[in-house]
Amino acid sequence: MLGSSGYSAQVAGLLGLPFAFAHHFSAANTLPALALYREHFRPSEVLDRPYAMVAAAVVCAETDERARFLAGSGALSFLRLRSGRPGPLPSPEEAAAYPYNEMERAFVEDRLATRSSARRTPSSAASRTLADATQADELMITTMVYDPADRLDSFERVAALARASSGAPAAR
Repeated sequence: MLGSSGYSAQVAGLLGLPFAFAHHFSAANTLPALALYREHFRPSEVLDRPYAMVAAAVVCAETDERARFLAGSGALSFLRLRSGRPGPLPSPEEAAAYPYNEMERAFVEDRLATRSSARRTPSSAASRTLADATQADELMITTMVYDPADRLDSFERVAALARASSGAPAAR
């Protein structure tokens, strides 16, 4: 079951289902919802123990500044969606040049700070990852950037981080 609230977490737990939390929609609720899921979990024909997945927005690039620049596309797109003005994904240049008012700037800054959980380079990655904090069995990442080449680069950097943290050999 996919959810972004404590209610959906409890339902998944009570039904003994796997639970995927939409961290990229509701970052502040991630840890409380997962705690509720685990607290209310009842074994079922599907699962004998809780199984949690966390879905997160991730942009990883060669520098923090570049990652933040690329993440601006998704932040502006989400702002437009929440404002009732959905449309095509803007370029990072368009997002950087957008005339944000004070409230819009605060919304975008909050989104970039809390929902895009890994806008960082391998060299500046925090020692306590989202996976560690949530004790998730699985992470699902989405990378909402304008250029497909930047998306692929981000995925490759995230994969390298995952291999490095697991002790797996580097890709050839």
